[in-house]
Amino acid sequence: MSISGELPGEGSDGEEEVFINEEDIIHEITIDDEDLPDRDDDDEDGGDEMGDSEDVDDSTYIFQGHKDEVFTVACSPTDTSLVASGGKDDRGFLWRIGSAEGALELTGHSDTVSTVAFSSDGNLLASGSFDGLINVWNTATRALQGTLEGSGSGFEWLKWHPRGHLIIAGSEDCNVWMWNADHSTILNTFAGHSSTVTCGDFTPDGKLVCTGSDDATLRIWDPRSAQSRHVVRGHGYHTDGLTCLSITLDSQTVVSGSKDNSVHIVNVNSGQVVGSLVGHTNSIECVGISSSYGWAATGSMDQKLIIWDLAHQSSRCVCEHDEGVTSLAWLGSSRYVASGCIDGKVRIWDSLSGDCTRAFSGHADVVQSLAIAADGNALVSVSTDGSARVFDISMFK
Repeated sequence: MSISGELPGEGSDGEEEVFINEEDIIHEITIDDEDLPDRDDDDEDGGDEMGDSEDVDDSTYIFQGHKDEVFTVACSPTDTSLVASGGKDDRGFLWRIGSAEGALELTGHSDTVSTVAFSSDGNLLASGSFDGLINVWNTATRALQGTLEGSGSGFEWLKWHPRGHLIIAGSEDCNVWMWNADHSTILNTFAGHSSTVTCGDFTPDGKLVCTGSDDATLRIWDPRSAQSRHVVRGHGYHTDGLTCLSITLDSQTVVSGSKDNSVHIVNVNSGQVVGSLVGHTNSIECVGISSSYGWAATGSMDQKLIIWDLAHQSSRCVCEHDEGVTSLAWLGSSRYVASGCIDGKVRIWDSLSGDCTRAFSGHADVVQSLAIAADGNALVSVSTDGSARVFDISMFK
């Protein structure tokens, strides 16, 4: 058998036909005529063939209510489909995975919504903004329950008490503020930092508060008296502003990251620096501690996610990325950890082997934040591209 055809651009007017013998065929591909561009439109439709790979979208749902960059996301701890997000468009939203209808706009902010978080019982949602306000919403009635105010300076982050309806938030005014969200009343102001309070949290037992600042210090506070129990600074600690911190489940240890490329381990009770995790060569952007292993994960602008053994203060594995790592989240109590990257990808890593078991495409710009649904079946990522995307992670448990 032989197949006749024309060379591209040649007609059959008296010109020699080209024959392909059957033995010359390496692989036969069936192409639908509809997939072929019109010859006259070659310049328009020829396109960048490499661009096809960029069009892959692995997400199972996309929330597109925001009109600008999205910075923060949280999943309800009790309702597996309920998500909150906030961004540069001065808006927050409460929405459901898989449902385009019924998204609630968290109105009332006049600047970037920098942080959103659900109370531990899932009944309340707080949205914090650079406008200096925190709005508290009832997730059942979807009504605004109250507005919390500080000095008027913007809030960088907020956290709920692990059991009660108390909120702490770090401000650009160098203070940490604490309110009773049920009554919208200020309980305490924690004064002592000399620059923006960039990160913080309650200890998991709810007894203490740990905060980090651009002033390169970590402070450990008594929430009842608002007094500093310990100020961690100087030799053996960070030399530049703190960017992130995480506290072990037993409330004994804080792991903090800084713009100075360093990661340090601090004993909560003594306030002593008990170790350093050395391996990064650029600013630390995120830190997270496994709930079931004695491991921490750190992400950096050096394009690495590193898994650490906290007991031995040593690196277990280095997970290489194409660009800087912006965010991370452990997948429940599993051995898997997710990373968000400047390249727009969300990757799932096996912390035992250091292997990348999945790379999710879909975002067209930097991934800013990650959250995991309460049942562990979905990961939600938000991006500078203005979207929130949902990825199926039900196989990673």
